[in-house]
Amino acid sequence: MTASSNKPHDELKRAARQQQFLDVISPDEATARFHRHLNLAPLGTETVSLLAALNRILAGDVISPVDVSGFDRSNVDGFAVRAGDTFGAMEESPLQVQLNGEVLSPGIEPSETVQTGTATTIATGGMVPRGADAVIMVEDTELFDSSGDERPLLEITRAVSPGANVTFAGTDVANGETILRAGQLLTSREIGVLAAVGLATVEVFRRPRVAIVSTGNEIVPPGEPCPPGYVYDSNAAILASAVMELGAEPVSLGVVADDVERLAAVIDEALACDVVVLSGGTSKGAGDLSYQVISGRLKEPGIVAHGVSLKPGKPVCLAVSDGKPVVILPGFPTSAVFTFHQFVAPVIRALAGRRQESRETVTAKLPMRINSERGRTEFLLVGLVQSGDGLAAYPMGKGSGSVTTFSCADGFITIGQQTEIVDAGTTVSVQLLGGQLEPADLVILGSHCIGLDLLVGELGRQGFSAKAMHVGSTGGLTAAKRGECDIAGIHLLDADSGEYNRPFLTPELELIPGYRRMQSLVFRKDDPRFAGKTAEEVIATASDDPDCVMINRNAGSGTRIVIDRLLEGRRPSGYAVQAKSHNAVATAVKQGRADWGVAIETVAGMYGLDSTPVQEEHYDFVVPKNRRGRPAVVALRDLLADEVVRGRLVELGFRL
Repeated sequence: MTASSNKPHDELKRAARQQQFLDVISPDEATARFHRHLNLAPLGTETVSLLAALNRILAGDVISPVDVSGFDRSNVDGFAVRAGDTFGAMEESPLQVQLNGEVLSPGIEPSETVQTGTATTIATGGMVPRGADAVIMVEDTELFDSSGDERPLLEITRAVSPGANVTFAGTDVANGETILRAGQLLTSREIGVLAAVGLATVEVFRRPRVAIVSTGNEIVPPGEPCPPGYVYDSNAAILASAVMELGAEPVSLGVVADDVERLAAVIDEALACDVVVLSGGTSKGAGDLSYQVISGRLKEPGIVAHGVSLKPGKPVCLAVSDGKPVVILPGFPTSAVFTFHQFVAPVIRALAGRRQESRETVTAKLPMRINSERGRTEFLLVGLVQSGDGLAAYPMGKGSGSVTTFSCADGFITIGQQTEIVDAGTTVSVQLLGGQLEPADLVILGSHCIGLDLLVGELGRQGFSAKAMHVGSTGGLTAAKRGECDIAGIHLLDADSGEYNRPFLTPELELIPGYRRMQSLVFRKDDPRFAGKTAEEVIATASDDPDCVMINRNAGSGTRIVIDRLLEGRRPSGYAVQAKSHNAVATAVKQGRADWGVAIETVAGMYGLDSTPVQEEHYDFVVPKNRRGRPAVVALRDLLADEVVRGRLVELGFRL
């Protein structure tokens, strides 16, 4: 439309007296017309400091450049020991070990190996020395000074298992792991994760600037005298607050009386912003000039809807000027707020890359038994997934030292101080951490893989939200059988047939073929014990040498099945120490805490390790048949057939 700023004031008023609603249409049609002319994508990105990132929206996936923690860390004050040296220890019959000379405070790198029959003093946060696989708390020991040159003796009154009171490197966050995803709201929890991996800045979506104008001769700004017949301008305050809640920046342009020239000038100023919102002046009365003024000042397509079959809010006017949304809301506050949330809020959220949240409490069932410590009220963080008969609350099991548990959790349950056991199947009340529970389009449980990270990222770019919880192949298969997930990523080897995954299906499940990964024995490139040897020779070397320490995988994982099959009943040094991911295995080997382990070849390469192939495994996706038609499941299946995505999987070292 062409500009009409020179049109006489009385002519505009005359046109206003004659003007009726352009066309009263349904809300759906109004929305469709409005969105047809808008690019509902984030406006752009900017890099901000972590201090400025609160309540901003992440613009891209964040991949950790480091392991967190970067070393095996003691969770208590006590003594680093070999767990085997404590077996059988009781108050009635304590065991004794010699105390090493060094004291490991936080920030001190160990220099002395914990040998059998020895222990090293360590503080909370201290680096666990080589040779130790557990930390015993100081209150479970008693120290005795020895005479002469002998080392002091440490009396142990309680046994500990391997891994007790230790957070292993890479357990919380692994180098190369996707820790946050594009579109995520950055709260203090996510900012803590970014800081924990050493990032000082983060790329976020730019906040839309929303111009807010109130119109009408009878409108008075708050704080000024309000004569009879006038009303305070509540719309501007309401709308500005709503804009901020949506992650945008309000630009208040004040109150404008029913004056054509002044209103035209303010609209021109407002069009410098990303969104323009006016309240008042959209009905058919002679004094309501807003829609008349904007109709002569906007670029194509101009007004796309004027009058909607909506109560309240019939007079709303929707317009677009060269791709920029311009909306005139009714003057009555209730109508203004209602139509703002109906038509404007979704646009602002889209431009800001944001979703709306609201707080609530939900009920869910625990899929597993929970043990708690009597005498302490426990707040247990959980992730929520939809099961066949409601929500299931999965405990987030990374421990109290984790920085990612909060960012991954949906809420928490409260376990009373007199409760020791909460049985599986118990209905619990979950307090949500966010404003409201937003069900994900795709729920994934099972084994973690960086190939899965790639697929989930692609789904996110298609507009699908995904929730992934890494509970191991066996846990994922069990969840799929119970109907608690859409997809379970598994790599389970059937010992009898030698086939992966298919033998474990039930009639209610089907398999989506994924890709193949090479399970390998991984070790340091400078280790002459393994170079050039076959897998069988590596296993033989490791099993015969007590100083050759392995790092095992957790029971229930697909990799653990491969390991136990390779070992054929042997228990090499380090067998009892279990890592929960391929990355954690690679970290242990790279840092020299272990000498070998089993991990996929792709991860070994990421950590600069050498590897010997063991066997190629199939990483596939199990789907409950009653969920195979869900849009996100179909989209995942399509991604696995997409040549570009397949090429990226090959680049990561996978075979198709």
